[in-house]
Amino acid sequence: MHKTNEILEAKAYIEKHTKVTPTIGIILGSGLGPFADTLEDAVHIPYDEIPHFAKSAAVGHANELVIGTIAGKTVVAMKGRFHYYEGFTLDQVTFPVRVMKALGMEKMIVTNACGAVNTDFSPGDLMLITDHINLTANNPLMGPNNDELGVRFLDVSEVYSKQLRSVVSDVAKDQNVTLQEGVYAWWTGPTYETPAEIRMIRTLGADAVGMSTVPEALIARHAGIETVGISCLTNMACGILDQPLNHEEVIETAERVKSTFLKLVTEVIARF
Repeated sequence: MHKTNEILEAKAYIEKHTKVTPTIGIILGSGLGPFADTLEDAVHIPYDEIPHFAKSAAVGHANELVIGTIAGKTVVAMKGRFHYYEGFTLDQVTFPVRVMKALGMEKMIVTNACGAVNTDFSPGDLMLITDHINLTANNPLMGPNNDELGVRFLDVSEVYSKQLRSVVSDVAKDQNVTLQEGVYAWWTGPTYETPAEIRMIRTLGADAVGMSTVPEALIARHAGIETVGISCLTNMACGILDQPLNHEEVIETAERVKSTFLKLVTEVIARF
């Protein structure tokens, strides 16, 4: 359970470093951190300086909160996230969402690098998340509920806002960007899935699979934050192609689509 006093302590520390109020938040997945470097008049705060924040050791995650402006909007960006597979509790994984809400965040873009399960998709495509499947048998809202933060039993019929998804779709069309749409499956990691598991995941109706995003999106929903999710499909999931998977491929593909991603997200924020 997130504690209100800890959220306020983290908020107070961050507010010592900036006078602006961010209304839009973005969580940047593996290899997508360079977006934070495009923010103007930016303040960079290392996670390990913020009270009650964890620190990720995942490759491609810079471990800093960046607050600045872009496209006329004030944005708070997580340059790197915390993963369940690193041994963090889901309270730790999702704590920054609570803090960003306290800072003023009303809308959130959550991004990730993940594997394509749908064989009609290709590495390098972007995918708009329409819904998710939680395959971890865990939930960030398990345990006592803090009624100050949200309801005990949460409706999750629209975790990813239809209205915000429409904005992303419109921008992608205007920019001639191939934007797939599909269901994201959350896998604990850190192992990639086996070929048999990928066949199961496809049968269940998922189009992509990754090791993040769902806990943050659930907490955002609980906090009343409008959320949209964008995946960078960095590889075909295990068993689709006869080749092993590695994290270097994930980072390389994210780097290849970086400019497309930056342009898309910048215009999306301008239209929010």
